[in-house]
Amino acid sequence: MTEKSLLELSDAILRGETDITDHHPFRPSNQLEEVGDGVAFVESFANVAALSTPDGLCLVDTGSVFAAPAIHKAVRSWSSDRATTAVYTHGHIDHVFGTAAFEEEGPMRVIGHDGIDPRFDRYRKTAGYNAVINQRQFQAPGLKWPLEYRRPDVTYSDRLDLDLAGVAVELHHARGETDDHTWVWVPERRTLCTGDLIIWCTPNAGNPQKVQRYAEDWAVALRTMAALGPELLLPGHGLPIAGADNVRMVLLDSATMLESLAAQTLALMNEGARLNDIIHTVRPPADLIEKPYLRPIYDDPEFIVRNLWRLYGGWYDGNPAELKPAKLSALAIEVATMAGGADVLARRAIELASSGTDDDLRLAGHLAEYAALAAPDSGSTHRARAEVFRLRGEAEPSLMAKGVFRWAESESERRADELK
Repeated sequence: MTEKSLLELSDAILRGETDITDHHPFRPSNQLEEVGDGVAFVESFANVAALSTPDGLCLVDTGSVFAAPAIHKAVRSWSSDRATTAVYTHGHIDHVFGTAAFEEEGPMRVIGHDGIDPRFDRYRKTAGYNAVINQRQFQAPGLKWPLEYRRPDVTYSDRLDLDLAGVAVELHHARGETDDHTWVWVPERRTLCTGDLIIWCTPNAGNPQKVQRYAEDWAVALRTMAALGPELLLPGHGLPIAGADNVRMVLLDSATMLESLAAQTLALMNEGARLNDIIHTVRPPADLIEKPYLRPIYDDPEFIVRNLWRLYGGWYDGNPAELKPAKLSALAIEVATMAGGADVLARRAIELASSGTDDDLRLAGHLAEYAALAAPDSGSTHRARAEVFRLRGEAEPSLMAKGVFRWAESESERRADELK
């Protein structure tokens, strides 16, 4: 339990009185707070909003399987009314797996976008892959990907208006982090539930291990929401935001960042630049990346640039050597041979990584990977690879980058132990 209420803490962070690092949006409390008249908010790994209506409770998202009991308990501490409606803002599993806890008390009507069923179908088809990438992203060895999903009873395409016994609730579709995203507007209460279109960090429009994301559509949705004049914003992750000025600022700043990254990327693509040149050129607006709700602690602007390239340019990165590349292990052996051996590459990788500069850390990653591929049965090259990616992980603010680098570190640590 925080000393301040969730709304007080949010306001203090936005006014610069408290640092965002004191309240990471992905280290939640499962704390419930009544944030408006008939509106409760559970701050969880994926947040849950509860709207009290004469028709019963309407839940916006239901949370993850791990937090479901705590979320249910929190909501029940606020209201004993039966939950009759659940709206999925999108089909990510941290947002849709708390439904069963409420349906034990009686059936609910579950509503979501048309794209949620195809998402769940894809999840079943790629369960093994999703298990691997989420183990890597969240450093969760043994994580199992689910095969069964509580699917929506009602779906819609562009917009759906609900009348919950006199309380109007609008569902709007937008492509952003996903293609099946819904944002929810409750005009009578001036309340906006954004789902993952707001997550208190750089918009998650670039995740390197997930399917296509839509930065420009995302920005359009944010500006559409801002035009409604909401006075309370309940995000998919992170703290609630109160006050029309605060809400507008967060929505429009987030839109501006996405628009800037897209405009810079497209300008360079239209000039014929290669992907590698673009990711080393495009930068987010300096004043925005320092905002407490836009820092790159989860996704990274560089990854958003890559996703924009993928959307508009396909998978070819402009480097002809990469169109039909050699086996990476063969390339690594050739480079190691020219350098005088894999150990030479490994030592140089350590030297570069020890400097701590971003450019040197990037170079070190390539050399360490080549060394381990050229000499896969060498404990020394794997120890060097582990050290390089340990240093890379420490230097990165983005959870996604940390996850990949730390996974590589642990891979090589295990291999070095096996080779002792």
